[in-house]
Amino acid sequence: MTNTTTTAALVARYLSTAGIKHIFGYPGDPNLDYMEAARVEGIEYVLARREGTAAFMADAYGQLTGRPGVCMSTLGPGSTNLVNGVATALLDRSPMLAISGQMSTKQEPTFTHQYIDHNRLFAPISKWVVRLVPEAAGAIMRKAFRIATAERPGPVHITTPSNVAALEATDAEIRLPPMAAIDEWPNGFRVNGAGAKPAAILAKAKRPAVVVGMAAMRAKAGPQIKALVEKVGMPVVVSAKSKGTIAEDHAYFAGTLDMACNGYVWEFLNKSDLILAVGFDAVELIKPWRSKAPVIHIDAVPNTDQVYPADTELVGSIPAIIQYLTDSYHGEVRWSEKEIQVHREELARQYYFGREKGKLNPTDVVDAAQKAFPRDTIITMDVGSHKITIGQGWKTYEPGTVLLTNGLSSMGFALPGAIAAKMLRPERPVVCFIGDGGFAMCDSELRLAASLKLGLVVIVFSDNSLNRIEIKQMKKQYASVGTRIESSDLAKIAEAMDCDGERVDSAAALEAVLARAKNLDRPLLIDARVDPAQYAAQF
Repeated sequence: MTNTTTTAALVARYLSTAGIKHIFGYPGDPNLDYMEAARVEGIEYVLARREGTAAFMADAYGQLTGRPGVCMSTLGPGSTNLVNGVATALLDRSPMLAISGQMSTKQEPTFTHQYIDHNRLFAPISKWVVRLVPEAAGAIMRKAFRIATAERPGPVHITTPSNVAALEATDAEIRLPPMAAIDEWPNGFRVNGAGAKPAAILAKAKRPAVVVGMAAMRAKAGPQIKALVEKVGMPVVVSAKSKGTIAEDHAYFAGTLDMACNGYVWEFLNKSDLILAVGFDAVELIKPWRSKAPVIHIDAVPNTDQVYPADTELVGSIPAIIQYLTDSYHGEVRWSEKEIQVHREELARQYYFGREKGKLNPTDVVDAAQKAFPRDTIITMDVGSHKITIGQGWKTYEPGTVLLTNGLSSMGFALPGAIAAKMLRPERPVVCFIGDGGFAMCDSELRLAASLKLGLVVIVFSDNSLNRIEIKQMKKQYASVGTRIESSDLAKIAEAMDCDGERVDSAAALEAVLARAKNLDRPLLIDARVDPAQYAAQF
C-alpha cells in the first residue's frame, strides 16, 4: 500500500513548514478535517468568539511576524462574518490566509442553503481568491504564500469544499516560496523620472524632511533612516503604523502624521522644500496630502496611488536606497536639533491643550500607562478619538510595538489584536487601548483571553459616546442622535468573564491600579471614565 496525503494534511503541513503555530477561527462541518490535520501538525486552533475577531487576530499575527496570519470560517454566515477582518488585512497590508469551508463540489452547482459564492464575495478585498482542488493543492498553497507576503502584503482567500479535504492530494509537494522581508532583498533599486538625480535633489534642498511609512518598518530600515537624518539634519515625521521605526526620543523626531494636532504637524512639514516619502503608503492618510513641496518617493513599489505627486521615484530595497542617499550627501546640516526641540515643545503644548483639572483626561490615561510600563511594551489601539490621542501621545521606541488598523480603520480590532500579541510575545507587557464603542463590539473575547491565561491590560476609554462622530455632529450644531452609548459596569463584565476589573475616574486612581498590573496571570480590564472635552480641543 502506498502512503497518500490528504488535501487537509497537505494544507496543514504547508502551514507547519512555514512556521505557522496558530489558526484563529470559528469552525463548522467543512473545517473539521483541516482542524484535525492542524492538530496533528502541532498547530493550535484558537477559538475566537466570532469570525470577524478571528480575522483581526490573524491580522495582528501577520503584522508581528511577517508570516501570514491564518483565520478560518465555515460556509455561509461564517464566511460573510469574516469579510471585515479580511478587508482590514488588505488595507493594513497584513499577510493573511483566510480559509472558508464550503459545501461539497456535488452540491455547490445547485444547492442554495447557506451558499455564498466566495470568489465573488472576497475578490474585491483580497489579493487572490481560489478554490482548493486536490490535483493542484501544493501549487495553490505555494502561490497563496507568495502572494500574501509579496509587496504589498495582504490576504489570500481559499475556499475549501467539504469533500475535498479527505481526497488524496496528487500534488503534494511541500515547497515554500521565498517569503523574505524587504531588507533581505538584493541591495538594488531603480530610479524612475526623466533626468532624475535624487542625490543632487537632496543636496540642493535647504529644508528637507522625511515622512516614514509602514513599508519602511517592514523593511527594517530604521537604522539607515537614523543615519541619514543625522547626517543631513532632517526632521522625521512618522505614520501611526510606522511608530517606532525611529525612536521617539531621537533629536530629529518631529511627530506622528494624521493624529492629534494634525494641523500643526502639517504646518511644520509645509516649512520644508523637499519631502522624502520613505515607505509611505497612501492608505495611511486619514486626510488628503497637504504639502506642496516636491516629493521623492522611496518604496518597494512605484507611486501608483498618486495621492501625492512625486516626479522622482526610487523603487527597490528601501535600506539600500537610504544608504545610497546617506553615502552621497556631503552638504551641511540643514535643520538644527534646537529647531526640532522647539517644534516638539509646541506640539506637546497643543497636545495637552484643553485638559480639565480634576477630571480624568484622555492624555492622563496615556501618560499614566506610559509611566507604568517599560519601553518595549506592545500596545494595540482601536478606532475613535482615543486612537488619535494615543497615536500622537504614546512614545514608541521599537518597531513592531504599536498595532492598529488605519487603512480600513475598523472598530473592534484592539482586543483581538492584543490577544494575538500576548500569545506571540508572552514575555512582553501588552496593553490594549480601546473605546467603549469598540469594546462593545468584541467584549466576549475577554473570556478567550482569560481561558488562555493572558496577562494583558485592557484600558477602556469610557465616555458613553461615539465621540469622533458626535464631535462632527456638534460642529454642524446637530443633536447627538445615534452617538450616545448607555453606561455599563465594565468591571463587572470583566469579572463575569474570569478577568480582573477596576473602574477609575481620576489619574491618581488609574496610576494606583496600573502600579499593581505586574506579573498578571489573567486579563485586567480598567474602565477609565474619561472626560471627552479634551478631544474637541485636540482636533
